[in-house]
Amino acid sequence: MRDIICNELRKIEEQHHVRVLYAVESGSRAWGFASPDSDYDVRFIYVRRAVDYLRLEEPRDVIEWVNDGVLDINGWDLKKTLRQFARGNATLFEWSHTPIVYQSTSEWDEVQKAAAAYFSEKAAAYHYYGTAMSTWSAHLTGETVKYKKYFYALRPLLAAIYIERNHQAPPVLFDHLMRIDMDPELRKAIEELLEQKKKTTEGEIHPHMPVIRDFIREELQRQKALCDAMPDDRNTDRAVLEECFVRLIGLGEICDV
Repeated sequence: MRDIICNELRKIEEQHHVRVLYAVESGSRAWGFASPDSDYDVRFIYVRRAVDYLRLEEPRDVIEWVNDGVLDINGWDLKKTLRQFARGNATLFEWSHTPIVYQSTSEWDEVQKAAAAYFSEKAAAYHYYGTAMSTWSAHLTGETVKYKKYFYALRPLLAAIYIERNHQAPPVLFDHLMRIDMDPELRKAIEELLEQKKKTTEGEIHPHMPVIRDFIREELQRQKALCDAMPDDRNTDRAVLEECFVRLIGLGEICDV
């Protein structure tokens, strides 16, 4: 699959006249709890030619390449990416630290270095709370459950707890999040759930696991209160990102940021 994905990235570069700076796996495969039939969620960051950023009508800032049930590939333009870093976009910080990287460049190293100062605890905590709450509301209040959906609430809640305790971006792998201190009964239930998840397909329906559902419900309430009380810690000075953008698209000699 790696060869297939890299070949698709080359096609994207040729057909869209862009250069891929960074491409990674996101979703359950990157998080470490993929099902046997999980698809490949590939996300990439690309840069266009300098002239394309000077047009009155700029091209779209996303490329939606393929979603055929096996491959789901789409990417963000560099300008969009830097704007989202400035807002403390937690998903981008995850992509930056994912364990499965298909392509990377020295330019992306520059982006990561510039973006490091823009991680926001409040923005990330709200992101993870919101992700978990959406999963709870849509999938975890009925009589039965798809085990996959538990993880779509558990992982963001554990990530929010990690931020609360460590004041930094959480690890991507679920196994690493499981290293935080937690109730032994909850840990045992999650470990049993992980084993079941590896053996079941994504569409299978199961009865609820009360220990896990109770934790999710109670932690959602606690995280909402914590998020509301957190001070706004976003970095509003975009100068570092502006300089990075100008340098990477090759306008550094004619622009004075």
